[in-house]
Amino acid sequence: MKSKIILTALLSVSLFACGQETPKVKHKKSTASSKSTAKKVKFANAEDPICHMKTEDDMKDTAVYKNKTYGFCSSLCKDEFKKNPEKYVQK
Repeated sequence: MKSKIILTALLSVSLFACGQETPKVKHKKSTASSKSTAKKVKFANAEDPICHMKTEDDMKDTAVYKNKTYGFCSSLCKDEFKKNPEKYVQK
């Protein structure tokens, strides 16, 4: 009987501890320092050949095809381009 009470007490304490709200993380609001270190690249394409969004100088998703760098809005578009780049370069 005593062991059941102790077990119940331990389970109650552990459930209470798990139910506590996690502390909120404060993120930096300014990303100016990270943007200044980003390498600006001149892309061969003015828009993403898959979804037709405009390219920007600091896009992270890029692919090189025939010594030209192409920019993409996402890794999904980049992966689609890599499957058959000749199809999208002709456009």
